[in-house]
Amino acid sequence: MHLSSWHLSKTSLLLSLIALTLFGLSSCQSFRTGSGYNFESKYSLKKRKTHISSTAERGGPAVIKPLPLKVSEHSFDRLFSSIDELLGTTYRSGWSTPDGFDCSGFVQYLYKQQFRMILPRTTGELALLGSVMPEHTLKPGDLVFFSIDGNNIDHVGILVDRNHFAHAANSGVRVDALFNPYYRARYAFGERIITTD
Repeated sequence: MHLSSWHLSKTSLLLSLIALTLFGLSSCQSFRTGSGYNFESKYSLKKRKTHISSTAERGGPAVIKPLPLKVSEHSFDRLFSSIDELLGTTYRSGWSTPDGFDCSGFVQYLYKQQFRMILPRTTGELALLGSVMPEHTLKPGDLVFFSIDGNNIDHVGILVDRNHFAHAANSGVRVDALFNPYYRARYAFGERIITTD
């Protein structure tokens, strides 16, 4: 009886560690259940927002600007400095401040701070901005989207180089490899909402 209880306890511990690992990888809900649905094609065909509101430089009413928004090299470089400063920030569902972020709140906060863009709050709404870009044309600063549940776009990050993206995961703000098997299997598409060209 004592040995059986120990075995049950060991099994429970192992299952708990597996669950923590899965939930620690992403700020999203669970593991993928879909069958490789082509989100890039679906979202390319959806009605996409071609303009964005931006706060005026010295106050005043917001202005509407076309996407991708042309940004200065200086503000573009500051985006990546700010990401570095925020690494390790706590994950908090529904938050969008340096005291805590969820994935869409992280993107919303950074693009408002650096480019004065007024972005929508949810990942699903962010996924309808600008242009869907073929993966081989993605550049740093582009947004990358994932489907953790296999049915919906439910996670977003910012591409920091050809192979890595920054995001708010359950374990906090971090940088992960885009080709990490977990994210590779859940990658949906990338989009461009800013440009320095």
